[in-house]
Amino acid sequence: MEVKEKTTVVNEEEAESEINYRGIKAMPFIIGNETFEKLGAIGTLHNLQIYLTTFFNMKRITATTLLNVFNGTTNFATLLGAYFCDTYFGRYNTLGFGTIASFLGLLLITLTATFKKLHPPHCGADDSQCIGPTAGQMAFLLTGFGFMVVGAGSIRPCNLAFGADQFNPNTESGKRGIDSFFNWYFFTLTFAQMVSVTLVVYVQSDVSWPIGLAIPSIFMLVSCFLFYIGTKIYVKVKPEGSPLTSICQVLVVAYRKRSLKLAEQPWLNLFNYTPLKSINSKLPYTEQFRFLDKAAIKTPEDQIKSDGSAANPWRICSMQQVEEVKCVLRVIPIWAAAILYHVGEKQQYVVFQAMQSNRHLGSTTFQIPPATYAIFSMLSLSIWVPIYDRLVVPFLRRVTKKEGGITVLQRMGIGIFLTILESLVAAFVEQHRRNLAISRPTPGIHSKRGDVSPMSALWLVPQLSLAGLAEAFAAIGQVEFYYKQFPENMRSIAGSFFFCGMAAASYLNGFLISLVHRTTEGSSTGNWLPEDLNKGRLDYFYYLITALCVLNLCYFLVCAKWYRYKGTGSSIVAVEMEAREFDKPLV
Repeated sequence: MEVKEKTTVVNEEEAESEINYRGIKAMPFIIGNETFEKLGAIGTLHNLQIYLTTFFNMKRITATTLLNVFNGTTNFATLLGAYFCDTYFGRYNTLGFGTIASFLGLLLITLTATFKKLHPPHCGADDSQCIGPTAGQMAFLLTGFGFMVVGAGSIRPCNLAFGADQFNPNTESGKRGIDSFFNWYFFTLTFAQMVSVTLVVYVQSDVSWPIGLAIPSIFMLVSCFLFYIGTKIYVKVKPEGSPLTSICQVLVVAYRKRSLKLAEQPWLNLFNYTPLKSINSKLPYTEQFRFLDKAAIKTPEDQIKSDGSAANPWRICSMQQVEEVKCVLRVIPIWAAAILYHVGEKQQYVVFQAMQSNRHLGSTTFQIPPATYAIFSMLSLSIWVPIYDRLVVPFLRRVTKKEGGITVLQRMGIGIFLTILESLVAAFVEQHRRNLAISRPTPGIHSKRGDVSPMSALWLVPQLSLAGLAEAFAAIGQVEFYYKQFPENMRSIAGSFFFCGMAAASYLNGFLISLVHRTTEGSSTGNWLPEDLNKGRLDYFYYLITALCVLNLCYFLVCAKWYRYKGTGSSIVAVEMEAREFDKPLV
């Protein structure tokens, strides 16, 4: 046994020595690429509501629904991108392809604003004179959206995993480097968003749409150059084939053997084989989802090769394969809670609230663009993340003796709780804005969609700040949670899970808005979400979101208590399995 252990250690050390982890040295290229990619994408996406309603002459409900579908499709595309990445192309090639596709998408959207034939004519003073976009104009716009879907579907599931690949996960410095990378990644990402919603949005709204949309396209082009400049120093993990195949094998074999009975101590009798060259860490037996254990029951018909692997993986699976599937299944209930978190955190009517509020900066004539108010959400995140990473985590680490200070699920739970406060504050602020708009509208200022409230739009800052704090806890916590809890060969798919949650939230948000709009349109209280917010009850909609967030927190607490982290099996089982490994004869 001692000879076997020494041989294994030597092989692992040789494998590690072949990989030159550059860690921090690779970060300027990776984070630089991501920063400029977000400067390009966010610089366009944050102001699309304004662009579609004022430049493409769409109705608010139509533009909001279209963007919900676009965002949902974009985020669900990450699952497909992750599959191709982990199965065929690897993260490096997938990221390069996605960056180029995003640039082409932004270029097409820029052209819709540049050439008159690609957008409808401007509206007159009266909305009744507005002419909507033609089928050809919409087709050209949606083609640009399509390229952006392909680009985002390729970039989003890979960028975080690709950055984490640059650190050695088997050293203490590497592990801490990965944890800090997640925090600082979101910090630089938020910085890019802040530039987008201030400088870029200002140019788009107050200077020129063609110039304002050309700037993000240039940013995306810079992103392409930065990514390829660092090619020689990247650690490029090769794809190992589809990890989804292994999941399907476990499900199929478990179903075929559903009539078999498990032993009282199944971990002592199940087929146990781990490939020598697998990048996945060896997992202990866990007692959740025991029905899947039947996939590893060895029968007389099952044939085993001389190296210990199954001759037909569709007839018998290893206990390692079963535990990897359990890891994925355990994550799904937590992922479901993240859907409603995104619904509560992303308030899509904030831009329209700002449009019907007093946006003047003090007593000056300068008006802050409506989409720019999102900067306060990003500002709170940018301020909190360095404080949390450098001050709060080290303090909590000394108190709790945990590597991250608190567990990832605790971090996510705090973020979900903050969405309750955020939605509640949003309802109070909207009620105040609407009452003032009805009782004493601002004289001399009138929006095409309705009267402007004398309430300063800066009253939106508290809810936006809470949204930023919620994201600092829950969003970063989700990314870290998926990365660490998925099997190592599924980290791109793990990255896509975060965006799939956002996708489901976008569709759910669109469904809620459409449902509330249709249900309340003929009710006694009137339409909650009309074109003129002063004639609606957006505050009621926020109260509805608050109630959903409260239910979501209760659901999350139940799931968090049930959850078992990857690699934490029963201590008794672990001792018995170790003894079993020790008693194996040397080959």
